[in-house]
Amino acid sequence: MPATCEALGLTFDYPDNWQLEDSSEEAEAIMLAGPETAFWQISRHPAGTELESLFDEALSALRAEYQQIEAHAAPEQSFEGTPLTGFDVNFYCLDFTNTAWLRGFSTPEAVYLLICQAEDREMTSTAPIFQAMLTSLFRQLDSQVEPRDIPSSL
Repeated sequence: MPATCEALGLTFDYPDNWQLEDSSEEAEAIMLAGPETAFWQISRHPAGTELESLFDEALSALRAEYQQIEAHAAPEQSFEGTPLTGFDVNFYCLDFTNTAWLRGFSTPEAVYLLICQAEDREMTSTAPIFQAMLTSLFRQLDSQVEPRDIPSSL
């Protein structure tokens, strides 16, 4: 049975074996940690915030933490009709390869930065979980607007 998170002006489902790290109403970010290495972090920023500056800040933080990262612009997509842009990032941590998806989207009320990350061996099984969480999130957002298509992959 999935659990539901209602925070940052968003509502979405997540696996009940994941740990919600911060769900206080005052927080501008929340993080969900999977049972292994995976995590999902979403932060809320004021409407009109430039996504490019949020991506630059996130990529700079990754570069400061890890010696070498590879970052590639992800193809712009529309998820449940909401444009979703970002980067796919690969890096080494403790001799393991890791992948992070940096994604951003805007609503009339706010701009959001999402980071989905896992060690690569786990990413194969975690990517569908990230997809399901995104689907849940955007379906909730979309129910406030109009029906749209869902892409087959992130």
